[in-house]
Amino acid sequence: MPFSSLASPLDVELRPDKPALLRVDPPDDAPRWAAEHREALRAHVTEHGALVVRGLGLRDTGQAGAVLARLAGELMPELEAFAPREAHGPGLYASTPWPANQPMCMHHELSYRLEVPGLMLFACLTAPGQGGATAVADAEEVLQALPGGLTERFERDGWILTRTYNDEIGASLTESFGTADRAGIERYCRANAIDFTWQPDGSLRTEQRRSAVVRHPVTGRRCWFNQIAFLNEWTLAPEVREYLVDVYGADGLPFNTRHGDGTPIGEDIVQLINSTYEAHARREPWQAGDLLLVDNIRTAHSREVFTGERQVLVGMGEPLRPADDCPATEASER
Repeated sequence: MPFSSLASPLDVELRPDKPALLRVDPPDDAPRWAAEHREALRAHVTEHGALVVRGLGLRDTGQAGAVLARLAGELMPELEAFAPREAHGPGLYASTPWPANQPMCMHHELSYRLEVPGLMLFACLTAPGQGGATAVADAEEVLQALPGGLTERFERDGWILTRTYNDEIGASLTESFGTADRAGIERYCRANAIDFTWQPDGSLRTEQRRSAVVRHPVTGRRCWFNQIAFLNEWTLAPEVREYLVDVYGADGLPFNTRHGDGTPIGEDIVQLINSTYEAHARREPWQAGDLLLVDNIRTAHSREVFTGERQVLVGMGEPLRPADDCPATEASER
């Protein structure tokens, strides 16, 4: 359950172009410290959108997992994943294995699901040599900065995610749905407003329409909340897109996004969304032992290119169904 923005005894540093930062003295018991300060930390996340906690000295998966679990209450399992992750315990994952030389653009985690995590938790065990920051961007500010005509269309019609599951790229059926059983997958799709078609070769194609703008569960403010650009073909590196189109065809890409009425989203729109995110990005270089808490509704996050080893654990908590004023999701469920 999200916390209210009550006054907190923990003082944070607010800096231009960087997320809020809280420096703490290394506690003897980091999980206990997290439990004791949970409400104060979550209040800062609600107020600022994201919070870096520096000084906890997180060094191993057991300790980091215990801290994340104390803060989230219970970590969510990842369903409908678009890429496989290495699991380190219930709800505790390694960050997505995206190539180090390719950025992951701004997005809201699992925003294509009906039930989404309200809170993202990241623990850095090993900092990269260079780069690799998990940047954040305020979704309210991004919504206001995007052209009104574009946001009005997406707010009215929503957006569509199409996926084609195969055995060669992306998450497998089991990794996405928790089962390889056709009947179980079909039950999940029906329960979660996902249209599905089994292809002659046994692969699965799905389509789901979701809202692009939602209201924050605490503040009630409208937020640009989606993965329209992140999961669109034009965000891929040109050589990767050309290869995938050549192998799978334009309609068989592992994932792609469209306007809510089914029409393609142009490269110019994707570039505009990504450049608007970048104009509002705030970043703090990782240091080993850091904790980053992100309000997943209010704040998008990304991962920048990096060199060296980078070990960041990820947890998701506070599951919720976002409130919106768009008929897109309701229509898809009928």
